[in-house]
Amino acid sequence: MARRRLDLTFPPRQATKPITYHLVKDFDLTPNILRAQIQPGQEGRMLVEVVGPREAIDAGVAFLEKEGVDVHPAASDICLDEDECVTCGLCTAVCKPGALTLDSESKALVFDKDKCVYCEACVVACPRRAITLTF
Repeated sequence: MARRRLDLTFPPRQATKPITYHLVKDFDLTPNILRAQIQPGQEGRMLVEVVGPREAIDAGVAFLEKEGVDVHPAASDICLDEDECVTCGLCTAVCKPGALTLDSESKALVFDKDKCVYCEACVVACPRRAITLTF
């Protein structure tokens, strides 16, 4: 089974369509909605993790794009300003999934996008505001 996290942007006309239903019913995918901002008549965004056979995920992504949904790999909206970061480690202390760690040898901050659940705890914890999430 493959797993992919996708950042979906819905045009206003698509905001009320049952897109995730089709991912389940038509492509046998298991979607996990991690974050969503969707209002009728407005552009919407959803962060979703889909699990299933790689071919089914590819077909599901093609379906989404055909429906007018803008699809991007997740984590492209998480930014670390390396000039501001002083590797204090506060963000790693609040990162329950372990997406942020400090490398034991180099002491550099390491971000594992596959573990991130976009909870924004790191954004709040960072005293330098070096981490931003634009979702």
